[in-house]
Amino acid sequence: MTMEKPASGVRGYGGGMNIVMKHLRRFGASHVALAYSMTTLGAGMLGSIFNFYYVKLFLNKYKISEGAFHQSQVIYMVWNAVNDPLFGYLQDNSHVPCCSQRRLSILYGAPLYSLAFLLPWFPWRSYSPDDWLSGLHLMVALCAFDAMLTFVLLAQCALFAEISGLHQSRLQLIKYNQVASLIGSSSVLFCGVLSRNMEDFAAFQAFTVLIAILACGCMLYTGFHSESRFDKKGCPPGTGDQTSSQSALSWSSIRTMTWQILTNRDFQCFVIMNFFQVFILTFFSNFTMIFAEHLIPADKLPSLAKSFMYGAGFICPQILVLSSQSLLHSIGYYRIILLSFYTEFGMALVMMALGSHHYYILAFFLTINMVIIQASFSLFNLPLADIIDSDLQKYKRSSPLSSMVFGTNALFTKPAQSLAPMLVLNILNQFGYNELKEAGVAANPSALESLHRLMFCLVCLVPMCISALQVFAWRPFSIRNSHTVETKYTDG
Repeated sequence: MTMEKPASGVRGYGGGMNIVMKHLRRFGASHVALAYSMTTLGAGMLGSIFNFYYVKLFLNKYKISEGAFHQSQVIYMVWNAVNDPLFGYLQDNSHVPCCSQRRLSILYGAPLYSLAFLLPWFPWRSYSPDDWLSGLHLMVALCAFDAMLTFVLLAQCALFAEISGLHQSRLQLIKYNQVASLIGSSSVLFCGVLSRNMEDFAAFQAFTVLIAILACGCMLYTGFHSESRFDKKGCPPGTGDQTSSQSALSWSSIRTMTWQILTNRDFQCFVIMNFFQVFILTFFSNFTMIFAEHLIPADKLPSLAKSFMYGAGFICPQILVLSSQSLLHSIGYYRIILLSFYTEFGMALVMMALGSHHYYILAFFLTINMVIIQASFSLFNLPLADIIDSDLQKYKRSSPLSSMVFGTNALFTKPAQSLAPMLVLNILNQFGYNELKEAGVAANPSALESLHRLMFCLVCLVPMCISALQVFAWRPFSIRNSHTVETKYTDG
């Protein structure tokens, strides 16, 4: 009897310690997810405002010429595509800590990222219509912003794959990420209300400075408190244990690793689908405000209501993703993403059948489209992380090619960010948008009606065609059940 009591005490003590350790692990995981998501918060505040306002700013306020706009977008498209694999290879293979360690890339890149964000909002002089300097301004602003965005967010994307290999842990990162993105995306709502949708330009500029400071502070928090599982490993990422550091940086090494990534069937399916997703996301981000102002009369939906509509388009996607956590656990991201494409197609078909004069339904359609497209896009780190895991196992690498996979993906998908505004603006100008936007109430009613018909067709046909193409591209993707696998490799 006397022997049983100590044994019982030991079991009780061990059980208590297990509970304590469980809570400590849970606290640690939460802190890791919080630190990771702070970069999403900062980047969300910057990116939402940048993408939503820069096209209208340069077209309507700076009055950039169509030729200069296209030239800037072409240069941006080339730089946008090239810098991602360049930074990806640098971050995966460099021995310089500020490049090779994910948290240090974020720490040192955050201030430059915030400064680059401020470039478009402050004109270099008082621009006259078709001023050549406004074209140079746009080119510099786009390239500088994307360079720093790429450097910082590639490191964060790599962290997503490298913090943990557990599906449960990655879903927790997604959860925290969406809360951060929800808060960050609200910057569009507050910016629209405070600046009256950029009518009060001085208030708009002051708000962008405040956002830049807040965003920088958020990203610095990630830089101080996040760490990849592979940061302390001696062998360069992506190489075998027998490979020397010189061969890791050789051209033959980069060609071999890039070819291995490109020949991955699942990577090919994902890249094609993602290209169209970036296109449609850019289409709605850049032109929703322009379409709404032309297609929905002010007496039907006043400026303040439109500000809330635009804000909802950036805030609600995160709410949708957060509310879909149980579905992500039960059916996985593959089926949810596929369902989003079918939903977009069906809604566009219904809107086309109803016509453009149902103004409230049109406002709802524009908002819901932005929500679904952004929400499904928010899940794309999950398939990319699974592709990275598959590549790690297949080629028996000592560390994953996280940045290279994300960077190679961006090489093919980022051009859509330039193609969307170029193609849409060119189509709009074929129907006199450049002249009619200045004419206002004096515009020719027949020409204006023709432009509005075109805009409505774009609003319906673009998502309809894009979603159909995405279904065909996404269906062959084979990693469909990673949500049912506990772990693909041991965290350590």
